[in-house]
Amino acid sequence: MGIKSFEDLEVYQKAFDLSIEIHKASLEFPKIEQFALSSQIRRASKSICANLAEGYAKQFDSNAEYKRFILIALGSANEMLVWLSYVERLEYVSHDLVREYKDGYLVICKMLKSLHQSRSKLDT
Repeated sequence: MGIKSFEDLEVYQKAFDLSIEIHKASLEFPKIEQFALSSQIRRASKSICANLAEGYAKQFDSNAEYKRFILIALGSANEMLVWLSYVERLEYVSHDLVREYKDGYLVICKMLKSLHQSRSKLDT
């Protein structure tokens, strides 16, 4: 069937689904965190999806721009690993759930690296 939009990218789908889970979980954080840590992890998780969408649109004009947005998404995925360590240490989410989220972001990181490498092959 092929990829017709950014929404067809498996990495986008995984990142979007995990972002929804993170958003829902963050709504349960203490009230004091709603404009701090909760807001930060919601932004970082959504940034992965948004950068994939924006980069996908730019690929038709510039492969280099697409690769740049993939790297920005990768940065946000790695940022999520940091925020999840805070969430775990502050005991806002169970260890098992944090492990599940981190595993998801590690998979997303690998997929983003693979996507970046596949786009880099187009440069040669």
